[in-house]
Amino acid sequence: QVHLVESGGDSVQPGGSLRVSCVASGFTYPSYCMAWFRQAAGKEREGVAAIDDDGATAYADSVKGRFTISKDSAKDTWFLEMTDLKPEDTAMYYCAAEDDPCFARLDRGQMDYWGNGTLVTISS
Repeated sequence: QVHLVESGGDSVQPGGSLRVSCVASGFTYPSYCMAWFRQAAGKEREGVAAIDDDGATAYADSVKGRFTISKDSAKDTWFLEMTDLKPEDTAMYYCAAEDDPCFARLDRGQMDYWGNGTLVTISS
């Protein structure tokens, strides 16, 4: 059974930086794609960043140049490095995974597994 566990959520001032992590376990196949989604209060869940097993990435326009997705395959851990944070980045951040074959995409309907989320709050 696949488990995804996020961590690193915190309260940060505007302009600050934060890194959230996702540890995966229980995958049967060696390759898969990972993505980060977020959901703000009263809004739909939206894709933020994705990465495939070859390292190709995809980003939402709203975070391009500010957020970076990366992975440590040896540790089955994925990261979302967030810089220049804005109040509108406040949300619950979820990691998600898609079984191979897959590619880096921000389509929540294609994800096979979800974590429970970690809360990121941007406030002065």
